This record gives sequence, C-alpha cells and structure tokens, in this order.
Amino acid sequence: MIENLDPKQSWSLLQQNPAAVLIDVRTFIEHSFIGHPPNAVHIAWKEFPGMQLNSGFVDQVQKRVPDKNAPILLLCRSGVRSLDAAKALEANGYQHLINILQGFEGALDADKHRGNIDGWRFHDLPWQQS
Repeated sequence: MIENLDPKQSWSLLQQNPAAVLIDVRTFIEHSFIGHPPNAVHIAWKEFPGMQLNSGFVDQVQKRVPDKNAPILLLCRSGVRSLDAAKALEANGYQHLINILQGFEGALDADKHRGNIDGWRFHDLPWQQS
C-alpha cells in the first residue's frame, strides 16, 4: 500500500525514523539545479532527453535500499512521477512506500509558476542546490 504524506509530514517522518530513505525521482537537472532535500538519494524515474523511463530504476533502488520493509519516501516536482515510481516499487515487493504530495516545487499558480501554493520549498523545509 502506498501512503501519501504532505511535505511537512514527510520531513517529520524522516526526522523520527532513521531507517527512512528519501528518494528524489526527478531528473538530474531538476535535482542539481532546482535543489533537493539534504541527504536525498537521487534515482531518476524519467530522464532527459525525451523524459525516457529509467528502465533500471527498481534495480538502482534495490542496490541503495535492499530492505523491502524500510520506509521509502518518493519525491518529484509535483507528486505525479513519484507516485508512478512508488507503484513500480510496490509491484517489486516494497512494503512501506510514501508518496510526497505536492512534490518539491508544488502546483502551478494562476500565473503558471510553481512554489507559490505548496510543495517542499514553499513550506520552508530544508533544501540545497548542487
């Protein structure tokens, strides 16, 4: 079963459970230049050019998180790719999956800008750029 938590709930879980792993499923460019939470493991679900599906995603997660009972939190830009990635992990036996609603940048506002309504950065949670 996949749980959905907002960014603040997700940060709280990461602080309370040292076994929890945060996986940033965004592209390399998003992770590096837009920013990411500290200690986020970067494993892209899709990658440029063309947003091709990373066929090695599950294997790459298994190498980083071999314990299929460990809590895994998945983060993308707005919460869509992370849910797809969580479904792939669930199909491969992972038990404690958390999709981070709103993602890192959040929903688009009326001016089609992200970060003004919700999301990890909007809630002023820790983040850094490479």
